[in-house]
Order: sequence, then structure tokens, then C-alpha cells
Amino acid sequence: MDTSAVARSGRFRARRAARGTVMEKVARVGLVAWGTIYLLVGALALQIAFGDTSAQADRGGALAELSHKPFGAVLLWALGIGLVGMAVWRLSEALFGSAAPDGHSARKRLLAAVLFAFYVFVAYSVLSFAATRNQSGGGSSDQQSRDATAMALDLPAGRWLVGAAGIAVVVVGGWIGVRAVRRKYHDQLRLGRMSRRERLLVDVVGVSGGVARGLVFATVGVFAVRAAIEYEPDRAKGLDDTLRTFADTPLGPLLLACVAAGLVLFGVFSFAMARWQRV
Repeated sequence: MDTSAVARSGRFRARRAARGTVMEKVARVGLVAWGTIYLLVGALALQIAFGDTSAQADRGGALAELSHKPFGAVLLWALGIGLVGMAVWRLSEALFGSAAPDGHSARKRLLAAVLFAFYVFVAYSVLSFAATRNQSGGGSSDQQSRDATAMALDLPAGRWLVGAAGIAVVVVGGWIGVRAVRRKYHDQLRLGRMSRRERLLVDVVGVSGGVARGLVFATVGVFAVRAAIEYEPDRAKGLDDTLRTFADTPLGPLLLACVAAGLVLFGVFSFAMARWQRV
């Protein structure tokens, strides 16, 4: 037997195991960071539901809220670094596949690549906020949405582009909600390591949080479609304005409170995924 070949094979397996362990830790830290943002946004939306109209229930508002806490600067940098970890994890899935069923398929890798780009953007915005302490958090989601819509509408066939983008967001929102109700996240969980009570808890926060998140996505998409139809960029809404519109329905602040609570639960769900997700 070629002992040198065996030794090289052993070293390769050791390095691969080490990389896997590091990536697992990076992914779990990233999931905690992602859950923290949803937890803060949901808490701010609850404040709005109970009458605090000064709260800004979006990522910028969440970062500003965090910056006012003790050791706020440290927390912001930790959050940004955690989101960098989230992006790195998704990049590794795009390059090498994921641990989920069919994780090496082209469709799953493409989705991972899209998520990588998204988390790079989010991580950049958080780290920029941490570095500059810009209290707008890079601008409110509402103003960003209006500006982006106005630019898109000025392009050739801009109406169609904005309308198609809005429809796509509505579809994504529906997809998120349906997957949550069907508990498709079970495919990503290490169910054998969970007790019956833990599974029940994850299902409660996973379904409730996923439905709330999907509803918010779909509503944002509806407003984008409306902006395209009326050729009016101000009809587009970011996360903060979208959440506030739930309070303007016949159910009033009660609906907003339910959606906000769902976003808080999605944050808790992300923490649960950080513990039990297969990476």
C-alpha cells in the first residue's frame, strides 16, 4: 500500500472536515444575525401598532435602535460580521452545494447565488451604518423604494419592468408563505436531534413567522404593481410604509400587531435554525 497516498488522503479529509466545521459555525452565526434584524423590525412594528408613530420599522430603524443600546457600536459590528458570514455560507452553497435534499442541483445553487448577492448587500449596509453611524441607516426603505421605482419607470419599457418586478415579489411572497405552511423547512432541520416539544415550538414560530414574512413580501409587490399601472413612483412602498398600511385596513392596528408579532416569531425561528439547521 502507498503510505504517502494514504497520508495525503487523510490530510485532505482532515482539511475538508475542518472547513466544514468552520463553515457550520459561520452559517449559524449568520442565522443569528439575520434573526436579530427580524426581531428588531417586528418589535418596532409592534410599537407602531400600539401608537408610536415615530418608530421606523425597517432595517434602518432596527440599526438605529440597536445603536442606542449599551455597547451599540460593538453590537452593530457583530451584526454586520454575522451577515458577512451569512453571505459566505450562501456562496459556499452556490459553489459546492448544500446539505439539503437536492442541494447540488443547478436550481438550488442558483438560488444560493441570488441569496449570496442579497446578503452581501445587506451586510454592506449594516457595516456602512456601523462605520458612519448614519442615523438613516442608508436611507429609509420607503425612500429607497420610491427612488428605485422612479429610476426604473424612466427606463424604456419601465412600466413593464416595474410591473414584472412587482409580480415577481408577489410570487416570492406567496412561495414563502406556502413553504412555511407546508413546513418545507423540515428538509433543512436535524429532526433526529430535536425533542417532540422542540419540533412543536419550531413549527409554531416557523409557520407563523413564514406566513407573516410572505404576506409582507406580497404586499410590497402589490404596491410596486400599482406604481407601474398608475405610472406613479410614490405608490411604491418600502417595508416601513407597507407595515403601516396594515393598520389602515378595517382590522386596524390589530392586523399590524399580528403581522409584527409574526416577524418577531420569524426572528425566533432563525435562532432555532441556527441551532438545528443542517449545514
